[in-house]
Amino acid sequence: MRIFFAGGGTGGHLYPGLAIARALRQADSRIEPFFIGARRGIEKDVLPQAGFAFELLDLHPLYRSRPWENWKTIRGALGSWRQIAAEVRSERPACVVGTGGYASGLALGYATVHRIPFVLQEQNNFPGITARFFSRYASQVHLGFPEARRYLKPSKHTEVFDSGNPIEPPPADAQNKVAGRAHWKFPAEAKVLLVYGGSQGSQAMNEVVAKWMDKGLPPDLRMIWATGKANYERLARYESAAVKVRAYIAPMSEAYRAADFAVSRGGAMATAELCAWGIPAIVVPLPTAAADHQTANAKALAAAGAAEMIRQSELSVDSLSRSVEAMLQPAKLAQMRQKALERARPNAAADIASQILRLVASTRR
Repeated sequence: MRIFFAGGGTGGHLYPGLAIARALRQADSRIEPFFIGARRGIEKDVLPQAGFAFELLDLHPLYRSRPWENWKTIRGALGSWRQIAAEVRSERPACVVGTGGYASGLALGYATVHRIPFVLQEQNNFPGITARFFSRYASQVHLGFPEARRYLKPSKHTEVFDSGNPIEPPPADAQNKVAGRAHWKFPAEAKVLLVYGGSQGSQAMNEVVAKWMDKGLPPDLRMIWATGKANYERLARYESAAVKVRAYIAPMSEAYRAADFAVSRGGAMATAELCAWGIPAIVVPLPTAAADHQTANAKALAAAGAAEMIRQSELSVDSLSRSVEAMLQPAKLAQMRQKALERARPNAAADIASQILRLVASTRR
């Protein structure tokens, strides 16, 4: 039984689909996930290693700032529509799962026209244009942030779920930090800060963190700093017994196991992981993110008491120092940890898979 997955361009749209596909296979071994992605997206590097069948199409985003290049979008869409039709003729999918980004829109359009049931998984507090448009035709919509509901216009037949974002669930002992700190050779009683600017790192965050460290870390604070590959050589000199500097951390669970709180970007999947691990964050949203969705994510978490937001334009040594000192207060840290856990949906992938299987069963009767 084939289920199409359409989404990508960035990891934030691709990895949720992979998590749901794995949960579906675990729940029902008859499921055969098939991924549709863009040749120019991150999926060209990730999908060959993922273990699922896939096809990469000549898909392009809308070039809003360079509209004269939209001929590529039109040309790619025409050819890709024919390729999707060929895949459907070879074996019609039981449903389509769309996880957003420009790589998903065409497949969802095909499903709408040909009455193939489809499911949307929207990661962010402010939904992307794909989710906003197709929510009225979807059989199910699964929200990473419950606040996103107010921006959608689902039909009366659309089921909307506050499912959370599909991530790898933390282990049962995730709140026991002793073993995690031992891995980094930190004292068991120390407080640990994780600085993580995304897979590529953040130069803006790194520059402020470096200047902050030049003034000296607060007593008993230890730090894990993922700088990104482009910044690592310049910042590796900060490595010490108290500070572990890495270009990239994989798996991130090694850092989450040790961290008490974090300085992080506001991506949906990163913040979902932090909440699931009970790690409150000082969130510095990426100001150039599409539709400023990271700021919307950060505001939602701050309103829930699970995070504090500092805009990149306001990030300085003084603002960072004030926020870190405040989070080092035991009562505040404990309260924010509890609020983060209340926002967490660690079993989101399994929950979404269960609802998809229910949908498939009802449409096949």
